[in-house]
Amino acid sequence: MTRSFLFVPADSERKLSKACDVGADALILDLEDSVAADARPEARLRAREYIAGKDEVWVRINPLDSDDALADLEAVMSSAPSGIVLPKPRSAAVANELSQQLSKLEAQHDIESGSTRILPLCTEHPEAIFTLHSYVGATDRLSGLSWGAEDLSAALGAASNRDANGDWLPTYELARSLCLIAAAAADVAAIDTVFTDFRDDAGLQRYAANARRDGFSGMLAIHPAQVATINAAFLPTTEEIHNAERVVELFDANPGAGTIGMDGKMIDRPHLLQAQRLLDAARNAK
Repeated sequence: MTRSFLFVPADSERKLSKACDVGADALILDLEDSVAADARPEARLRAREYIAGKDEVWVRINPLDSDDALADLEAVMSSAPSGIVLPKPRSAAVANELSQQLSKLEAQHDIESGSTRILPLCTEHPEAIFTLHSYVGATDRLSGLSWGAEDLSAALGAASNRDANGDWLPTYELARSLCLIAAAAADVAAIDTVFTDFRDDAGLQRYAANARRDGFSGMLAIHPAQVATINAAFLPTTEEIHNAERVVELFDANPGAGTIGMDGKMIDRPHLLQAQRLLDAARNAK
């Protein structure tokens, strides 16, 4: 289970040197928004050097229809990144196109075929909101789905994407929910977007707790200080583990039962599935 994906600008030697020590489950070396166009050639070289020999290091390339995307891929694939974060896709067809390019580059660099995963940021383009179903049955490289509000709000011409309390406005709450549902339909991980105020740890705790409550399995992070809070938020509590174990034990003791009473409530097979998933998540986190 990957709880935290930390963005690291690939043009910053200082930030790259510290990234491995902050405890993130995965790193995303960014070649897109956080890197100026004229700094990208050097950033690609830094990323390629950094990735070599490391696990769970991903790269956010530039949009696949841009001139930079192929240069990004050709630069970093020789070091076998764990995966590619795909920004601004209009549909799963873009992920499939990326998969074809990855297959060629894997063969070129003697990398195991299909081993490079793909994580689309699936709501950054307005058109993408209407095509999220296309990820169901798409490329086997699909590792999860995440979403973004900043590019979407810019495309819509919105003055803000949050209300006065810091909560998502309805348009962006819709995008978040559809990302979650699409990930479940495609049977891949749902990864919530960044919490941009890295100084507000209490706000991050609430946001991450709500993300886990809603069904997300992890979050994107934009600052090292956010990693520990995110990791903790996506761990099942001792009480949750205990209750899940009781549910599993009850069904094991009554293999033919469809529903069973527990603590004055009726539980059924969906509760069992939920309990099994929670216990799997707890084991994977350990």
